[in-house]
Amino acid sequence: MAEPDLSTPADPSLRSPRSSSHSLSFPFLREGSRIWEKTGELPSPLPTKRTRTYSATVRANSGPVFKGVCKNFSRSQGHGYISPANGGEDIFVHISDIEGEYVPVEGDEVTYKVCAIPPKNQKFQAVEVIITHLNPGTKHETWSGQIISS
Repeated sequence: MAEPDLSTPADPSLRSPRSSSHSLSFPFLREGSRIWEKTGELPSPLPTKRTRTYSATVRANSGPVFKGVCKNFSRSQGHGYISPANGGEDIFVHISDIEGEYVPVEGDEVTYKVCAIPPKNQKFQAVEVIITHLNPGTKHETWSGQIISS
């Protein structure tokens, strides 16, 4: 005797209201989206200090410290990029990963560790970013909004 196919109910009235024939679409790019690879944009949601997994945090903390220069940073957007001192591709930095009292500006020398960005872990973001030398001749802002000339 052949077993019945249980994947779809024989009687349509027995169908669950949760099972629908249409697929859900999301208004944002998901982490596993192939669109991110094509456009080069970062995944959404980003793995910030608050949402990073414990294992990723441990790997980042145990990694080496790198030096670089702040290429740009937008406080209003909450992110920026660091140019590594040894050359190579710019590294993404999120506002939650900046340590210290100053908002980084272009030309500030920084030290940082790196953490892979999921899901494929092919790109990296800077974590534990510390400004080691303020760019001379520029105005720096503290996180509280006070302007300081260096």
